[in-house]
Amino acid sequence: MEDMIFYDRLQFAFTITFHYIFPQLTMGLSLVIVYFKWKYLKVKIEKYNDSAKFFMKIFAVNFTIGVVTGIPMEFQFGTNWAKFSELTGGIIGQTLAMEGMFSFFLESSFLVLFLFGEKLMGQKLHFLTGFLVFLGSWASGWFILATNAWMQHPVGFEILENGKYVLTHFSALFSNPWLIPAFLHNQAASLVTSSFVVASIGAFYILREKNTEFGKLFLKTGVIFGLASSLIVAFPTGDWNAKNVAKHQPATFAAMEGIFKTEEAGSEIVLIGQPNIVEQKLDNKIAVPNILSFLTYQDWNKKIPGMDQFKKEELPTNIPALYYAYHIMVGLGTVFIGVMLLAVFFLWRKKLFNIKPLLWTIMFLVPFPFIANITGWYVAELGRQPYLVYKLLKTVDGISPTVSSGNTLFTLLGFVALYMLLGLLFLVLVGKTIHQGPNHQTH
Repeated sequence: MEDMIFYDRLQFAFTITFHYIFPQLTMGLSLVIVYFKWKYLKVKIEKYNDSAKFFMKIFAVNFTIGVVTGIPMEFQFGTNWAKFSELTGGIIGQTLAMEGMFSFFLESSFLVLFLFGEKLMGQKLHFLTGFLVFLGSWASGWFILATNAWMQHPVGFEILENGKYVLTHFSALFSNPWLIPAFLHNQAASLVTSSFVVASIGAFYILREKNTEFGKLFLKTGVIFGLASSLIVAFPTGDWNAKNVAKHQPATFAAMEGIFKTEEAGSEIVLIGQPNIVEQKLDNKIAVPNILSFLTYQDWNKKIPGMDQFKKEELPTNIPALYYAYHIMVGLGTVFIGVMLLAVFFLWRKKLFNIKPLLWTIMFLVPFPFIANITGWYVAELGRQPYLVYKLLKTVDGISPTVSSGNTLFTLLGFVALYMLLGLLFLVLVGKTIHQGPNHQTH
């Protein structure tokens, strides 16, 4: 049984980690594309229109790979997590179906019109198709986050005699107090990723002295969007999410912050430290006293329950992974704010385009927002364990008992090989688009 759970979770973790490389870029990039198209309508300068079409090509490749890698996850609900689907399908099936029926078709239909219908529709309708692509991509995030929010903080349901979960109030799915902060945080984080992609392409063009006019536009746009979104990720959305976890999942909050022992006179915030599960402490820690209590409750001396206040079965099952994922996310987010703040400062001083070390830094930082987004999702999912539905349905009770660990491992190896090819194809296609540049657009 333990092997079955391990391989089921490992396969889903791998497939969803790879898949989420792509939606986080499409959601943020769609807003940048809308901005470029809106700017073109306002000032009638062709480079903005070319920029919108250039990034929509990258969006299209990204969207396609995202769809291909997203479909297997839907099937995994039936193959590897049949009991979970049977018991909760009456609830999560509704939001997942709405994501497919409304968001996916809205996004895909108008994506085609944006790519091929500019001359036929005219510029205002062309802008509208871009806006609807943006709306579809963000609606997709909304429905997926509504599903996850119910798993994190189940509301508006009852359990029937046969053990199945059914909704009593449909509106509760979308008024869930977990949903809005999670959605806003997720969307702002996706915009951080897209901002770094846009800025890094701009830095690349400037350093190569190729397409420099577009390079300067991309870099300027990317760092401004990047600073704004990085700040929003930290506050208010990140702060709001952390307070939600402290309120609704206090054991998770203690684990991700590394609070082994309850401190009566206020909790410190840990900057560095290694969880020692055997001795129930953090090794080699560097911490600032009372800061965590103030950030969480605006009270320097507020007591925050440590892990010693909870039973072992109430704690997350992998405390070190949760702790490190959280601190990697927060640490990278801090780096992003610093780099983007520095870039915007030099942009204001009209020196950014000539500071090569900073341009190289922005270009090589581009993988790290993807990592920060994914570790953020690890925090959410590791923090909910050992439950699939928090406090209601344990992970061990949601798997498919008839699917052997050997079958799961075999298909996992197949996914690894296939996704390596898809990843290579993605890099080749996007690399070719960047190499051709925005000047390759046809009018």
